[in-house]
Amino acid sequence: MKQILSGIAIVLILNLSGCGWLGLRDRSNDYLLAEETQPTVVPADLDGAILGQIYPIPAIPLDAVELVAYEVPRPQPASVNTFEQLVKIQAIDGKRWILINISPSEVWPRVRNILNRSGIPTAKAEGSSGIIETVWVNFSSDEENTHRFRFAIAPGVQIDSTEISVLHQQGVKGAGEGVEWPQQSNSDTRESDMLNLVANDLASTTEYASVSLLAQDIGGAAKVELVTPEVADPYISVKLSFDRTWASITYSADRGGFVIVDKNRTDGVIYVNYSSESSNEEGFFKRWFGGGAGEDILNVNYHILLETVGSDVEVRVIGPDGEGLNKAQSLRLLKVLRGNMS
Repeated sequence: MKQILSGIAIVLILNLSGCGWLGLRDRSNDYLLAEETQPTVVPADLDGAILGQIYPIPAIPLDAVELVAYEVPRPQPASVNTFEQLVKIQAIDGKRWILINISPSEVWPRVRNILNRSGIPTAKAEGSSGIIETVWVNFSSDEENTHRFRFAIAPGVQIDSTEISVLHQQGVKGAGEGVEWPQQSNSDTRESDMLNLVANDLASTTEYASVSLLAQDIGGAAKVELVTPEVADPYISVKLSFDRTWASITYSADRGGFVIVDKNRTDGVIYVNYSSESSNEEGFFKRWFGGGAGEDILNVNYHILLETVGSDVEVRVIGPDGEGLNKAQSLRLLKVLRGNMS
């Protein structure tokens, strides 16, 4: 028994003393003694592209604001959709799609799995474009025709979200080869049924551990981008139609704390009132106890402008008299709108 206890004690001593007990120096803290050295100089006749900074210092972003006199602002409120696990079908201008607030790289393998389990084999799966096309399949309710579906998976308007649209095609049995896809679904009912099938399956799953490395950039670039030019005022660039951008910005303003006083869709102007959170709380108690703050809330203190530029729509925030805002204030309001777009 004494020999066993002695052996255990020796093992504990060795573990505590580490390599130093064996005559080896512990180098774990040597980085604290490191000195700055001159960068390696590559001769002019050699290619130095392979060398680079191990810890490069990133460039200052264009949206940085020069600090002259600065007061730390309140944190931006999180989007109301950030903590929701949502799957819903949206529709506008005769088009419908599934919106889910997870990234396309997570949605891609899930959709493919849904089709496999439903007995609908895939004929084409192109991750770079976000397109999944099924083979021609037959339904027992239609003995004369055959059917196939095309799924388009792309980044959504909402941050870290995905939009899934479906196109249905119908053809006579035996004549499916070489047929071009239509611009719109041949059967609105078939399209709606497939969307509901996928949406219900996605909604029933709460864990999306699988991520497709092939679909990291699925569907192309993001539809919405906050642009900060060096000389011009910041704005939100939206790669959507004016109708959908108008609906999304109106929805976002309402969800983000703006009070919409009036709208002029023809001119692309939304008249709003926006106050800081502390001001809103004060106004609430004044209204509750009859303080008469209703007139202040209805005052227009900002205009949200939507303008079609080429194939995109640009969204800006200006003052009540058409004056521009300072860069920090403009970015703060645009980030609120961007965070709640859907």
